[in-house]
Amino acid sequence: MRQILYTCLIIITLASCSPNKHKDSKPLTTTFENTKGTETATYKKVIDFYETLAKNYTSIALYKMQQTDIGEPLRLITFNPNRSFESEFSNREDKLVLLINNGIHPGESDGIDATMLLMRDLAEGKIKTPKHVIVAAIPVYNIGGALNRNSTSRTNQNGPKEYGFRGNARNYDLNRDFIKADTKNARAFANLFRTVKPDVFIDNHVSNGADYQYTLTHLFTQHNKLGGELGKYVQSSLMPQLEDSLQQKKWDITPYVNVFNRTPESGFSQFKDSPRYSTGYTTLFNTLGMMVETHMLKPYKDRVEGTYELMKSMINIADKDAELIHQLRNSNRLTYKAGVTYPVQWQIDSSQSSTIQFKGYEGEMIDSKITGAKRLKYNRDKPFTKEITYYDYFKPKKSVTIPESYIIPKGYWNVINLLKQNKIKLEKVQKDTVMTAEVYKIENFETVKSPYEGHYLHYNTEVSTKTENVKVKKGDYIAKTDQEGVRYLVETLEPTATDSFFNWNFFDTILQQKEGFSPYVWEDKAEAFLNNNPEIKKAFEEKKENDPDFAKNWYAQLDWIHKQSPNYEKSHLRYPIIRVGG
Repeated sequence: MRQILYTCLIIITLASCSPNKHKDSKPLTTTFENTKGTETATYKKVIDFYETLAKNYTSIALYKMQQTDIGEPLRLITFNPNRSFESEFSNREDKLVLLINNGIHPGESDGIDATMLLMRDLAEGKIKTPKHVIVAAIPVYNIGGALNRNSTSRTNQNGPKEYGFRGNARNYDLNRDFIKADTKNARAFANLFRTVKPDVFIDNHVSNGADYQYTLTHLFTQHNKLGGELGKYVQSSLMPQLEDSLQQKKWDITPYVNVFNRTPESGFSQFKDSPRYSTGYTTLFNTLGMMVETHMLKPYKDRVEGTYELMKSMINIADKDAELIHQLRNSNRLTYKAGVTYPVQWQIDSSQSSTIQFKGYEGEMIDSKITGAKRLKYNRDKPFTKEITYYDYFKPKKSVTIPESYIIPKGYWNVINLLKQNKIKLEKVQKDTVMTAEVYKIENFETVKSPYEGHYLHYNTEVSTKTENVKVKKGDYIAKTDQEGVRYLVETLEPTATDSFFNWNFFDTILQQKEGFSPYVWEDKAEAFLNNNPEIKKAFEEKKENDPDFAKNWYAQLDWIHKQSPNYEKSHLRYPIIRVGG
C-alpha cells in the first residue's frame, strides 16, 4: 500500500483529493476514435492518455506498481470521485472494487481501447457515477508484448491495423502464468491484485475459435468451482443480469464457444479455468471473475464498442448488488477451513446441463483446394438460431481435507517468495522441534511430452500419506489455513491439485535419487541385510517368484533391496511440505 500512496503523492495533491475537479478543457480523444475504429493506441499513447486524464480530473489516478519483464512498471488507473488522500483501497466497507485487466494478449486490444473510453466517460460524467463501485483497471498488462507491434501474428483476426504480440518480453503467455509466476509481470499482478483486493474482475480478450453471429461472448469463472452461494449468484443472477442488460442495448451475448475446428450445434462445455488462468486465479480469493471474449472476425469497431457496453453493464450490476456481493464473499471465505473437504480437481458433470438459444452459421465439410482433405466452411448466408446443450456443471474429481497448517522448509525460498508475493501470512519456526504431521510420498505422475510455457508439466499425480513425527527446523515457515488465502495455499501446496507447485515442476529435485550404489559393493551388503531381516528376505523371495520380469532383472532386485534398507535416501519421492492438523 505504501507504493500506491507514494505514487499518489506524485499524481494528486492534497488540495484536490475530493471532488471530481476538471482542470483542463482540452478534448481527450483516442487513437481508436481518431481512426474511426480501425486502429489501437500504442503503449506510449495509452499511458500519455491516462496521464492527461489524471491531470484533468481528480477522480482519476494513475499509479506505478512493480516492474514487469520489459523493465516498465505495471500501471493501475482508478476512477474514484470520493478518493481519500490516505488510501483509496482501505476502509471501504460500503464500496466494491471492480478491476479490469487489459492486454494480457496485446494482439487482443479491444479492452485497451474500450477502457480508455470508459475511464474518460466516467470522469467527464457521460456515464452515471456508481455510488458503491471504485473502477480500477490495468491499462496494459503485457507491456513487452504491446511494444512488439505487428500486423500479421493474429492470423484469424479482423483488425485493428497494428497490434501487440501474444508473448511477453520473455515470450511467456501471461494467461498461463498466474500460479507458477515465472514472469515479473505475474508477480506484479499478484501484488496489485492482493493490494486492491477486487470484488469483481473482468479480463478482456478476443476469441480464436468457431464462427457465429455474436460479437460478444462471456466466460464466467466456473460456478461450482467458485462454490457455495457465491457460485450460485454467478450462475443464477450475475450472468443473467449481464445478458439481459446487453440484450436491452441490442448487444446479444452467449457463453464462450468452447470448440475447436468443429461446429457448435452438437453442444459444448464451459471452459474449465484452473488457477493458471486469470479467472481461475482470482477465484482463489473469492473474487467474481469473468473474461470477455469478443469474436475475432467481427469488425474491430464493433468489438471495442461491445466491450465498452459490457463493462458499463457490469459496473451497474455491481453497483446495484454491492451489499449482496459483500455478504456472499464474506460468507464464502468462512466456508474454507481446517477439516473441510476441498476439491483440487474437477470434471464435467454430464448428468446436468443447460440449454441455450444459439445464433450460429451453418457449417459444412467441403474439399480443401490446398490439401484435398475435408475442411470446415461456415456459410454466413445461412444463419440459424437453435437450441443447443451447454455443459456448465462440474463435479469434484479429486479432493483433500484442508489441514490446520502447512510447514514449508526454509530451503524452498522460491515457494516462500511466491507465498509472500500473494500476501499469504507466514510465521517462522522459532526453534527446532518435532511435530506430528502428514507426509506425502509421490507414488505416480505423468508428464507432458512437449514444453509448455517453460515447463514440462506433470498431471495425474498420485500420492500416499503417512503420519510421522517430523523434525521441523528453526527458520522454516508455517502457513496457517485460517486466513484469506486458504484456497491459494491448498491449490498450490497440495501436489494432486491441477496447478500445484509440484505439477509445475517446483519440486522435481525430489524425483531423482541423489545417492545410489555400486552393484559389486552392494551385493555383499545386501546379502547381510537380508539375512538380518528375515521378513524383508521373505518378501523379496515372494516377489521373485510372482514377478517374472523382476526375477530376470538382477539390477532391479538389488535396487529393490536397497530401497528397503537404511541406505536408501529418505528424501527421494518424499514431498517436502508437510500437513499439520485438520
